[in-house]
Formats: sequence, structure tokens, C-alpha cells
Amino acid sequence: MNPTLTGTPARPAGGWKRVIVHVDMDAFFAAVEQLLRPELRGKPVIVGADPKGGKGRGVVSTASYEARVFGVRSAIPISEAYRLCPQGIYIPPNGKLYSRYSRKVFEILNHFSPQIQPVSIDEAFLDVTGSVHLFGSIRKLGEEIKRRIHAGTGLTASVGIAPSKSVAKIASDIQKPAGLTIVAPENVQEFLDPLPASKLWGVGKKSMETLLRMGIRTVRDLREYPLEVLEQKFGAMGEHLFRMARGIDEREVREEEEIKSVSHETTFETDQTDRELLLSTLLALSEKVGSRLRKYGLRGKTVQLKLRFQDFSTFTRHKTLSHYTNLTDEIFTVSKSLFEQFDKTGVKETDPPRPVRLIGVGLSQLVSEKGMQTSFWDLENERKVRLEKVVDQIQEKFGKSIITHAQALGARKRK
Repeated sequence: MNPTLTGTPARPAGGWKRVIVHVDMDAFFAAVEQLLRPELRGKPVIVGADPKGGKGRGVVSTASYEARVFGVRSAIPISEAYRLCPQGIYIPPNGKLYSRYSRKVFEILNHFSPQIQPVSIDEAFLDVTGSVHLFGSIRKLGEEIKRRIHAGTGLTASVGIAPSKSVAKIASDIQKPAGLTIVAPENVQEFLDPLPASKLWGVGKKSMETLLRMGIRTVRDLREYPLEVLEQKFGAMGEHLFRMARGIDEREVREEEEIKSVSHETTFETDQTDRELLLSTLLALSEKVGSRLRKYGLRGKTVQLKLRFQDFSTFTRHKTLSHYTNLTDEIFTVSKSLFEQFDKTGVKETDPPRPVRLIGVGLSQLVSEKGMQTSFWDLENERKVRLEKVVDQIQEKFGKSIITHAQALGARKRK
């Protein structure tokens, strides 16, 4: 019988003001495949693009722990994965299957707290401050989460429990797979200090390169720098680093995480110099971005173009509009302009065009349509927005190919 999450919540003992749980499914996509196909168990399973004998495009979605032994990780190029693990079993993603198992996991998590924040299809935060007493202790609650997920799905999860979201997320990664790591309030600094600074939330490849140039390798190293120096070096990010290095994170667990940007990108089967194809692909990506924004009831202000060339060099360009939009035509017009500006920058007319490996379009600085005041833009474009939403409904019911912008057809046929 499940504990009932009602009544006046009791505060956990031991100085915990908040008890935050981060649940992270272990090698989720690959684990689902191994669960349903016993012949794959114990073998290096790599879910992602077709490697095509090492010449494939795209990236790895998930690698089983058997594949990770060879250095295969999610988000690396599929060609690199094949070089590292040619004996791997490569499987295309099955989104519907993984979504079905994800729903099972979240149904189980609902028994532990009404405050759940999905982060992705395979991870979530829970604020269990008011329900710890129903399970006897923080450790018993963590063990019960793991037990019920395994009993209900056949899959394993790693669980981190801490006084904040950022520390809980790091904790869930410490003892994978099937781990349970609890960081008490009084042990937060001791837990963080020896870790690589790259473990901190928000520290990416570029910021870590800057930290290394400063001689900062661990969280302890970072903590020795005063706030003023970090702000001077990183701007607004400096305060974030200062706080993360001390485990200071008051962010609440929200049922719906704020969507900060919407983007789509595509990797070509062969590097492209065909301008017509590149522009038709930009339009197809703009359609996807606009459609998602309209589905979520959002509009954005900053259009971003992403280009990756044959040598893997990657560049982004962006432009901020004077108004908010979710219209495909506007997104495409701006991204096309950015592409054409980039195409001409520093390139002689006699030089051949650079082969493009990947192209992407995104929109950020998002706001909800509900909270927007009526403006001249809205009055002039409301008919277009309504028409775009009708097109979205037709495409959702009958498929993308039933109705689309004519130029986008070129991208779909020729990629």
C-alpha cells in the first residue's frame, strides 16, 4: 500500500530544510532495448544514427554501459563511436517505445511527491521534504524509489539526494548505475570540493577551458577565487560559478520547467555546398521551430543560426528582433539573412563555398502568448498565426508531407 501524500508535512530531521531528489535512469534507451531483447544483454548497445561502417552522420543518443567501456558516450559523432567500438550493436531510436517506459517511471515517482519537475524523458527532480516521514528516513525513501522503478519497469535508476537541485544532480551521477548517493547539508562542501569543476551545473566545454587556463581544476580550486574576480572573468556567469562551488542553490522544484529556447538542426548525409538545398533545409527547420513554438503557445525574439563545416568547426550567429514571433516565414527570413551574411564574411568571390556538415535554427528570449499585450505586430499578423496553427493541426493529423512550404520540399527530398 502506498503512503498517502496528504496532511501537514513533517520536517525531516538532521538540519535538512529541503530534501531534493534527482532520479536519472541508467542508459535509458539502451536499457529499454536490452530489457525487451535479452540477446542484447551484456553487449555494447549503441542507440543513435546509422554508423554506415564509420561513414555515418549524426550522433549517439545513448550507449549501454558495456559500450561505455570503449569510450562511447552520448552526443559524440556516430562515426567516432564506430571507430571506438566497431563491434557494437547499433540500433535506431524508438521514440514511442521510450516514451511509454518514461510514462511508467513518472507514474511511479508520483507516489513519492506531488512536486515533480521532469528534466527530460529519463530524469526528474522531486521535492520530498514533506513526505520523508512517510518512508521512515531519507535513505529508505531513496531505496524505495529505486526498488519501485525496477519492480515496475525492469529498469534501474540512479538517485541523488541533497538539500539542493544542483548537488542532487551531481550526486545521482556519482555511483552509476543503480546508485544511491545522499549528501547531507553539513557534508555538501566536503562532497563538492574534490570534484572536477566540470561537474558543476552550467560549466560547459568552453567555460571549463577558461577555468583550466586560470589553473582551476577542482571545485576547491574554484572556491578560492573571490566573486569579484569571477565576475570580471565570466560576467554574470561568475556569480553562478561562485554559488555552485559552495552548493548554494535555492531554485525550487517546479512542475513545468521554463522553456528558454526552441531549436532544430540536421546533419547531412554528405557535406553540402548546394545553396538551394541549404536554404530549403533552413526553411524546413524554421517550420519545425515555428510549429513547436505555436504548440507551446510561445513566441521568441532572438533567431539563431548554427553552422558546422566539414572540418567540424562550428559557428553561431544570431539576431534579435524588435518584436516576438512564432511565424515560420519570419524565422526563415532572419535565419536566411544570417546565413547569407555568414556566407560572405571573409570569403573571396573566387573561393569555393565551404562544405556544410550541419545546419540548425533556433529561437530564444521566449514569452508566453497568454501574457503578451496586444501590439501592432499582433494585429497585423494574427491572421497568419491562425493560418499557421491550422497547418500545424493538418500536419499533426495527416503527416508533415501533406502540406508544407514549397521550398522545404527540396530539403526533404534531397537530404
